[in-house]
Amino acid sequence: MEEDISVSEDLNMHLNFYQKEDQVLLAVDCIIFGFDKKNLKILLVKRNFEPEKGKWSLIGGFLKKNEDLDEAAVRVLETLTGLNDIYLEQIHTYSKIDRDPGQRTISVAYYALINVDSHRFDGIQIDSAHWFDIKKAPDLIFDHNEMVQKAKARLKRRALTKPIGFELLPDKFTMRQLQNLYESILDKKLDKRNFINKINSLDILVKLDEKDMSVSRKGAYLYIFDKDKYEKKVEEDGFIFKL
Repeated sequence: MEEDISVSEDLNMHLNFYQKEDQVLLAVDCIIFGFDKKNLKILLVKRNFEPEKGKWSLIGGFLKKNEDLDEAAVRVLETLTGLNDIYLEQIHTYSKIDRDPGQRTISVAYYALINVDSHRFDGIQIDSAHWFDIKKAPDLIFDHNEMVQKAKARLKRRALTKPIGFELLPDKFTMRQLQNLYESILDKKLDKRNFINKINSLDILVKLDEKDMSVSRKGAYLYIFDKDKYEKKVEEDGFIFKL
């Protein structure tokens, strides 16, 4: 019994000790990239509360006591947009003292990749959410512009070394759509023949008998990304995805 009392006293001492420290809010902000078969997009929301009410913002929220950062990012995305089971990666922590005029807040930024046409946002709780062309996005609150630039740079590096770009495409896509995607991510034109030869040399796509007839009278063959084949090549051959 005496031992239990001692443990309890020690615990209370530690709790009291931490209560004397400054209290700081911890948030997650999500840079949501999408692709509409032609252009790279970003999902933004018009803020409906102060500070900076009425201005454009990334989608975010505060960390709860019963979750870690990754869980918080997943919850924020699913609660506010209805999205789940999507590619999500932590990129940076922002901790400048005056970054949020409301209260001292540290924010951990994540970026997510989705195919715009494949997600209807059935569970969305934000009326003012809007897709913007990445090149025509408005100025954002706080340090959110900096977050977007950091996320774009990370996406560009990842797309050159890992097949994450396929997260932005529908399950079936044309080679032209794939090239449009990489041109949007890299922000430059790519030679069609060189791009196709490079992609084919990776041997991670499956050409289907189906065609997308909306692009021309002859149509364009559809492809799928063979994730199992890619992972097997990496495991067995040390395959490196590189464009």
